[in-house]
Amino acid sequence: MKKLFSILLMAAICLPAAAQENQKGEIVKKGINFGPLPAVGASSDLGIQYGLLSDIFWYGDGSTYPDYIWKANVEASRYTKGNSVLHAYFDSKYLIPGIRVSADLTYLGNKTSGFYGFNGAPARYLKSMDEIVKGQGLYLFRRDDLRFEFTTQGKIGNSHWGWVGGLAYNWYKVGHAENKDLSGDARDYSLYDLYVDNQVIPTEEKNGGHHLEFKAGVVYDTRDHENNPSRGSNLELFFYGSPDILNGDRGGYRNDYLKLAVHFKQFFTLVPDRLVFGGHLAYQGLIAGNAPFYTLQTIMPINRKKIITDGLGGYSTIRGVVINRLLGNGLAWGNFELRWSFARFKLFNQNFILATNPFFDLGMVVQPYRKAQLEALSANNTVVATLPDGSTLYGKDLYTGQAEKLHMSAGAGLHVIMNQNFNVSFEVGKCFDKNDGKGVGFSIGLNYIF
Repeated sequence: MKKLFSILLMAAICLPAAAQENQKGEIVKKGINFGPLPAVGASSDLGIQYGLLSDIFWYGDGSTYPDYIWKANVEASRYTKGNSVLHAYFDSKYLIPGIRVSADLTYLGNKTSGFYGFNGAPARYLKSMDEIVKGQGLYLFRRDDLRFEFTTQGKIGNSHWGWVGGLAYNWYKVGHAENKDLSGDARDYSLYDLYVDNQVIPTEEKNGGHHLEFKAGVVYDTRDHENNPSRGSNLELFFYGSPDILNGDRGGYRNDYLKLAVHFKQFFTLVPDRLVFGGHLAYQGLIAGNAPFYTLQTIMPINRKKIITDGLGGYSTIRGVVINRLLGNGLAWGNFELRWSFARFKLFNQNFILATNPFFDLGMVVQPYRKAQLEALSANNTVVATLPDGSTLYGKDLYTGQAEKLHMSAGAGLHVIMNQNFNVSFEVGKCFDKNDGKGVGFSIGLNYIF
């Protein structure tokens, strides 16, 4: 917690602003607010984070506060489990009259990404193997992602409805995990290797690929504030897909796909300026085509709350379930929480809120992925790994064939919010089923997850 508050003190480095107050008694921010900060965070999925980041807000004459005129964010950091982040982001509702523009350029390099198989419950989870054990990493593979996203939004008349359109480019590089503690010999055989050898992951996909995605849809928004709402609704419904035009001739094999994403968020004020109920229901599913396996964990938003939005499972979707635990053609999930602002104060000419948020999350795979190929594993006698107790693990042991079910977790968080927009969060969640994780997951990062 000492690190958490040191971050906030550094965040208060900003240009002087007049101490004019609004009707809520908050200082109306004007001009620019920024601060280069240490990127100090932590996650049970990714490890300890270290590096540098900076959030930059331009409020102009203060007439739009708590909305900013524009925001920029840059980050260069690493996690101790092998993930590296290079990130630049820009967002503005006001720079171009009537048009919201956001752009994201990010490189996520992860030599030890978690990979637990497809379709949720049928993919067996062994807690004792969810680490590097005697030179073998059963649930690890490499997944690097270089992405560029450009999104525009506009109003439809004078209503709360709007349109959204955008494009994105992603280059994925995938393969066997790379880590100094892996043996690199026959013992180091992973679930990824098993899937490749049994054509659950086709040869054409095993090294990754290039994808140009297009996005189009509608939004509805009555929230009083986007980043820290106390009331209102928000609906995002959009299609996104990729024609397979960048991967060259692969003997007729193609990865064209079209998906639908729906996010609905609802907020109710229970006690004014104190207690808010927030709910989020989401669906992301395949409509047509053949999505490559390395895109399944990408949760597609319109505007990113977090740099890493992978799931299903992890600190941005189902907190307490290991990240990417649930992969499939179609995913459905929900997040429900009470946000209690138990303290409000001014410090260093900034507005601060201290809040806590007990939460309940749930989700499941609703469209299976390559089910027939997975069922073939039930007869596979390949020796995959040696368990810590000395027993042998076979390929058939990693596909149970059981029906998918709801995966649930619960927990609570602490949030320190500056000027309604900069939010340092600490959250802890526990999964309900031992087949979903190590028990308790935690994260220190930025922003509410919805």
